[in-house]
Amino acid sequence: MAMSDTAIIPRRSLHDELAAQLRDMLMRGDLKAGDKISEQALCQRFGVSRTPLREALKVLANEGLVILSPNRGASVARVSPEEVDELFPIMGAMEALAGEAACARATDADIARVQAMHDEMLVHYRAGDPAAYLRLNRRIHEAFFDIAGNHALAQLYQTLMVRIHAVRFVAQKSSERWREAVDDHEEMMAALKARDGVRLGAILKLHLRHKAAMVHESLEGTDSQAAE
Repeated sequence: MAMSDTAIIPRRSLHDELAAQLRDMLMRGDLKAGDKISEQALCQRFGVSRTPLREALKVLANEGLVILSPNRGASVARVSPEEVDELFPIMGAMEALAGEAACARATDADIARVQAMHDEMLVHYRAGDPAAYLRLNRRIHEAFFDIAGNHALAQLYQTLMVRIHAVRFVAQKSSERWREAVDDHEEMMAALKARDGVRLGAILKLHLRHKAAMVHESLEGTDSQAAE
């Protein structure tokens, strides 16, 4: 049977595949904060019925990316500046704790694993692929918690990540902010290789401050566009 050239998604784990496609649309800016989501347009785009699409939207709603309203359908979640100011310092403190513990516990194999993810992330950065870059970025941050071996800290982190997830997807990086994030990650790898926990913790806190500033800039840009 000849392979189809259409964008129709295979039926295996269909709603998960759809959720991944929708996340990529958010990252590319095809769907922006506050946008009403047209189920009909998406069904036509992906060649699916409304049932799996609605299941995918429920997944994104649980992640804080989408708002589901009775009789009004789905829309892309908005993020307030107040949420940014509340969440990012907490995340920075948690990531710093994980980074310090990871440096104390990391084996050579652990460091090599994170380095491989870092190198792959840079490939996506150079290719200008923000969705693929973000997936590797998240895996690297989660790796610090995994290496740290503190299950309670990791659970708290994942709980907050559901809310942070929405912020990261709706905010669009400028080229300067993206370069800044990559520079932060280069410094993280240097600290991890040196097993310098204090340095890695400080870099992670700074990295989260940079992310918060990037999100504020993105929100200000969105508000300016809406006012025009």
